[in-house]
Amino acid sequence: MEEKVWFAMSAPFCKELEAKKLLDKRGIENFIPMQYQMVVSKSGKKQRELRPAVHNLLFARATRPELQETKEGVKYLQYYTRPEGGKNVPVVIPDRQMQQFMAVSKTCHEKLFYLRSDELPLQKGRQVRIIGGVFDGVEGVLMKVRGGRNKKVVVEIPNTLGVVFEVENADMIEVINK
Repeated sequence: MEEKVWFAMSAPFCKELEAKKLLDKRGIENFIPMQYQMVVSKSGKKQRELRPAVHNLLFARATRPELQETKEGVKYLQYYTRPEGGKNVPVVIPDRQMQQFMAVSKTCHEKLFYLRSDELPLQKGRQVRIIGGVFDGVEGVLMKVRGGRNKKVVVEIPNTLGVVFEVENADMIEVINK
């Protein structure tokens, strides 16, 4: 029997919430990074609303056959792929990496921002762990941004996405020697 793994999935045309309902109905664990955004209602009032942080993206934890069966006949649910050996193969995320990513993303913190892997300005940064606060225990790569006073930490899912957050107190950063 195949083991369940996390797949990065695409739901073009902003159908990620529709795809989530389908996966929920099938009993497939899934995750969409959400974020509060200011929107203007029909009456002209500004209000905060929880919306997908990155359109067209969701993650599903299932076996490949289980996900393949769910995808049948659903044109808007596709695998994120990466080139390997001349073929495009689905992006699979290790459980630990996905747990770290979800730990940060589930906070829906307003100062989080998401960048696709090709947009990440990562240089060989130091592996760090956050000690205390909202992001306690989260591991990522320390990143400095020009002009910024605070340190930023990136939790990346290779070939897919990274979530970036600020660490205001340097005492909360522990360097990991790997």
